[in-house]
Amino acid sequence: MKIRTSLITSMTVLCSITLSWAVEPNLIWSDEFDVDGAPDPTKWKFDVGGDGWGNNEAQFYTDNRSENARVEGGVLIIEARKEQWLANPIFQIYNDYTSARLVSKGSGDWLYGRIEVRAKLPAGRGTWPAIWMLPTGQTYGIWPNSGEIDIMEHVGFDMGTVHGSLHTIANNWTTGTQPTGSTIVPDADTAFHTYSIDWTPTGVDFLLDGAVYYSAANPQTGWEEWPFDQPFHLIMNLAVGGFWGGQQGIDPDIWPQRLE
Repeated sequence: MKIRTSLITSMTVLCSITLSWAVEPNLIWSDEFDVDGAPDPTKWKFDVGGDGWGNNEAQFYTDNRSENARVEGGVLIIEARKEQWLANPIFQIYNDYTSARLVSKGSGDWLYGRIEVRAKLPAGRGTWPAIWMLPTGQTYGIWPNSGEIDIMEHVGFDMGTVHGSLHTIANNWTTGTQPTGSTIVPDADTAFHTYSIDWTPTGVDFLLDGAVYYSAANPQTGWEEWPFDQPFHLIMNLAVGGFWGGQQGIDPDIWPQRLE
């Protein structure tokens, strides 16, 4: 599996693709975050809102706000802050936290390859960073029908462990049946590590620093168990709380926290 679709280094994104599994990978898309300021608008958009995102999350994702998303010194910083934010002016509903959710949809969409993300994670109860992928189209219907690929997920109440998962209509988090692998990363919040997938028609390998720690094979039983034959795009976000991230509550004294 010598195909690479995307590589992110210290939140740096590179993409490559080859015509054959047997040849060296060919870089097709990247972001090295080497220009200070706002994330490159030709590569990144922002998902905006504070309605819980289907996970009972506590943050409001802001729109290109430097306090929540910025490039500094060759690193993309996604920062969650404890501050009230007006989420619904009509009903005067406020969120208690702000953060950011960046998406490559429309400017970085790929079918198969390697996606690599070099990142340092936040720490503390209530943090829920994720580097993941959703389908750019809805070929098989809305979530979870068309699938989800979680390259890296981490919850702050379990600091030493990171997870990689797939979600489909047949197997997803609502039933606890999603294919999932976990690996120990004791210094995830103090050191940069490379979180990757190798995605091919036959399956998805999940890697930490270049070593496979979990593999999910295509069962060849149809889209219900394997909708991963369509283009997907990249998402990077730092959630606060939620059904999983907030399972043991939110520590009010740790903020701000960063996904770098």
